[in-house]
Amino acid sequence: MTHTTGGTRRIGELARETGLSIRALRHYDRLGLLTPSARSEGGHRCYDADDVRRLHRVLALRSFGLPLAQIRAVLDDEPDHDPAELIRRQLDVVEERLRQTAELRLRLLGALSALDAAADGTTEAYLDVIEEMTAVERPLTPEEVARLGEARRRWAASLGEEELCALHHRRAEIFATMGEDERRLMSERRRRAFPQP
Repeated sequence: MTHTTGGTRRIGELARETGLSIRALRHYDRLGLLTPSARSEGGHRCYDADDVRRLHRVLALRSFGLPLAQIRAVLDDEPDHDPAELIRRQLDVVEERLRQTAELRLRLLGALSALDAAADGTTEAYLDVIEEMTAVERPLTPEEVARLGEARRRWAASLGEEELCALHHRRAEIFATMGEDERRLMSERRRRAFPQP
């Protein structure tokens, strides 16, 4: 793909590469969340690497349940941040979603068993499934995200150097073995996690 000079991307290119709409990027610009670093001779918004990192931060904070006005305040109050820590927080949220999804799977299997055993199933089985569905679909609150981060930090602090190396090695192996369908699924989940305004 051809980009404008200096490694910048025009708004349409950035929209295509991220799955966001041009409308969303313009909206972020109007709110002061993501002001492009430059404009082309024709007046098109152009985004550089710093802008892309800022966009990631905006979307990550949004996925943590923060409203756009509060995200603007966070960006203004904390211009310097650790991108690795932000990605760790995102991993915490994803791992919590995986846990919730696994729990929902078990409830659905239980409901299916109940339906097999009785013609109409049980009210309790349906209530359990509804409860798990609600938990999976509900965005995590900032407080829940903070608790997950604290739990991750305590867990990581309890690991030895060998265990940490093994963990990093296992993550690298998982990414290396992902097929095209899995990557497509991850992309779709990312779009759902970062909905357009």
